[in-house]
Amino acid sequence: MLRARFTTEMKEAMKAGDKERLATIRMIQAALKDKDIEARGLGKEPISDEEILSLLQKMIKQRTESAGVYDQGGRPELAATERAEIGIIEGFLPKQMDETEIKAAVEAAILETGAAGPKDMGKVISALKGTFAGRMDFGKASGLVKAALAAKG
Repeated sequence: MLRARFTTEMKEAMKAGDKERLATIRMIQAALKDKDIEARGLGKEPISDEEILSLLQKMIKQRTESAGVYDQGGRPELAATERAEIGIIEGFLPKQMDETEIKAAVEAAILETGAAGPKDMGKVISALKGTFAGRMDFGKASGLVKAALAAKG
């Protein structure tokens, strides 16, 4: 489903002459093709929509870090380009969960997995990634899981 959306959006960007959007979508498709080639080399199927969402989140994280580096280096024009790309990529992600929703999901995942302490953090994060790929900021979730499990253990 997402693959078709990328193609449609790319055609629309071409027709509209939106070079920035077009370049970002092409960049997404190139990363997607790399992942597909990697999966094929391992004898797997092309990556799923959940894996695509994870890839998009990774791309956003990379651009956020780059924008910070550019800001520190006194290159606001490059930081602005990275932030524009983030905005375009975020358009392909489902609505992101707010902190209250993340807390509730973390508590439910801890109960579901039977996690008893910090050593079970991997199980909880795995459960969250399986259910909320593309909708949850796992950086925030990781801190909440750690805090909740530390209180238990």
